[in-house]
Amino acid sequence: MISVLEEPAIRARFYPLSVEAYHHLFEVGEIPEKVELIRGAVVEKMSQSPLHASIVELLREQLPLALPPQFFIRQEKPLTLADSEPEPDIAVLQGAREDFRAAHPKSAALVIEVCVSSEAIDRLKLQLYAEAGVAECWLILAEERVVERHTGPQGPAYQHIERVAFPATLESTVFPGLALPPAGLFPS
Repeated sequence: MISVLEEPAIRARFYPLSVEAYHHLFEVGEIPEKVELIRGAVVEKMSQSPLHASIVELLREQLPLALPPQFFIRQEKPLTLADSEPEPDIAVLQGAREDFRAAHPKSAALVIEVCVSSEAIDRLKLQLYAEAGVAECWLILAEERVVERHTGPQGPAYQHIERVAFPATLESTVFPGLALPPAGLFPS
């Protein structure tokens, strides 16, 4: 870690990187691949635990079965937002993959973040998703076997948060019939 960032006087004078500058630096090879832009700061992505990876993969396999045909899933791919470019574990987008060949999407119908060791960062990302108008965001707190559904984005916050512990489920407000967590999501 860069210890100078622990200094409040330095942190207060931090100069954020724009999305455009981030893209340029990435194109010229000055930004590593395993990072995200969060509020103008280049943040290293967390390593994935086996639990995290298995939950994301199970969601990737099962979610398409519950989605209307005009929606598709992107796994760990960027959303280009006002001052950030997070890479949600799962983003459900309307349209076709070809619609995003020239530019990353600017929002999503649904975002899912799986939290094993990344809860603080994922909760910060919730603010970004709310600001981008993502109608529904789910946090899966894997080790607690808890699912949170965040709806009603307004500014940097979601107005409605519901939380259930496994084996209870919540139904999506965007995709009726889609309930989380699906069977087999959490290990027995």
